[in-house]
Amino acid sequence: MSRFMLSRRQMLQSAAVGFGNLAFSAMLAEESSAAQNPLAPKTPHHTPRAKRIIFLFMKGGPSHIDTFDYKPALERDAGKPLPFAKPRVTFAPTGNLLASPWKFKKYGESGIEVSDLFPHVAQSVDDLCIINSLHGTNSAHGGALLKLHTGSDSFVRPSMGAWVNYGLGTENENLPGFITICPTLAHGGVNNWGSAFLPAPFQGTPIGNASVPAVEAKVRHIIGRHASTQLQRKQLDLLAEMNREHLQATGPNAELEGRIQSFELAFRMQTAMPEIQDLKSETAETLALYGLDDPVTENFGRQCLLARRFAERGVRFVQVTHSDAFVQWDQHSDLQKGHEKNAREVDKPIAGLLKDLKRRGLLQDTLVLWGGEFGRTPTAQGNNGRDHNPEGFTMWMAGGGVKAGTKYGATDEYGYYALENKVHIHDLHATLLHLMGLDHERLTYRYAGRDFRLTDIAGRVAEGVLG
Repeated sequence: MSRFMLSRRQMLQSAAVGFGNLAFSAMLAEESSAAQNPLAPKTPHHTPRAKRIIFLFMKGGPSHIDTFDYKPALERDAGKPLPFAKPRVTFAPTGNLLASPWKFKKYGESGIEVSDLFPHVAQSVDDLCIINSLHGTNSAHGGALLKLHTGSDSFVRPSMGAWVNYGLGTENENLPGFITICPTLAHGGVNNWGSAFLPAPFQGTPIGNASVPAVEAKVRHIIGRHASTQLQRKQLDLLAEMNREHLQATGPNAELEGRIQSFELAFRMQTAMPEIQDLKSETAETLALYGLDDPVTENFGRQCLLARRFAERGVRFVQVTHSDAFVQWDQHSDLQKGHEKNAREVDKPIAGLLKDLKRRGLLQDTLVLWGGEFGRTPTAQGNNGRDHNPEGFTMWMAGGGVKAGTKYGATDEYGYYALENKVHIHDLHATLLHLMGLDHERLTYRYAGRDFRLTDIAGRVAEGVLG
């Protein structure tokens, strides 16, 4: 009997080994699960304020000083030279100060000024956190788009949607974790929603592109017309078995593994995607709220409504792009005509999205981000246009734990340079990740001998925007 007796030390040693074995087994099980489904939900670093992001991207660079950054000095000093130095590097020559063609009014309990370009969004100003002090490093569309979407304007890096997808996974295994609706194919193209060196399942899934009307922007061949679901399942199982045998013979192959997983996701999407893309279940009131009853707003309104439908079904990151085939908001000339056309197309749909999310209880944990790759100069290009301006511009957020009905940061009195509480693009990314429960310094991926992150070696959370 004594040979079965254990001393206290022996018992602890045996138990310690047992605990270690249990922990190791759990780790292996977790790794195995992640390998089978890399998009499985993951635990955030801290309590998140938002569960998902909807990014409303205005391609081309909307003018902050004509929309959400009121500058009375522009009207006062119109036609005069800028009283301080312009940036050393500019995209194109500009002349004297150009007054905004639009009037600004105070809205809501917050009394924040919004221009006449956005009368519908202005009605929801008390839900907005307007950041007036963004700044970047690139005055060209291509570099600025890549900087905003990936954190780098010169190297191929994973997009912010891919990083969110990698860090948190998806809440719906039948849908991608990152969807981009009607994205632009210019100025970085697929790199703006790609996964770069992150595993392939984390990249964005494009639906249509900027050259295609939103009504035609659908996942092609989503319904298998030539084979039953049972037959497709057998075909995929056979293909997966053959691919696994190939992997055993050749070793790890990220591209092949990503392809296998994409086949599985595509199979599962057949049950979910057709229902989401069919708007027949929406009421006439909801369709009108988004502007689908007006040919001017129908296109962008459809994109915004699809974004809500994806968000409420667990997609982590949804991007909606307002652009034509080139650069929609890029008014180097004819500022008034161009910006008025653009604003008419998006104002009502964006306001509809905010109201719809709020009444459904989704705005509290959905972070809505609005903006472009840079702003515009307060000085005139020609006599009625504005040049690119990455030195100071505006983006706004709503929902998802931000401080509603506030303005954060400021540009100078004319709106050229960010001065107060400056927010660099890296800071914006750090803040977005923080709101999603991710520490931007901990969200890393080892590649080519170093740890990479969305914010590279910079970035700080803009604490002043947190609610």
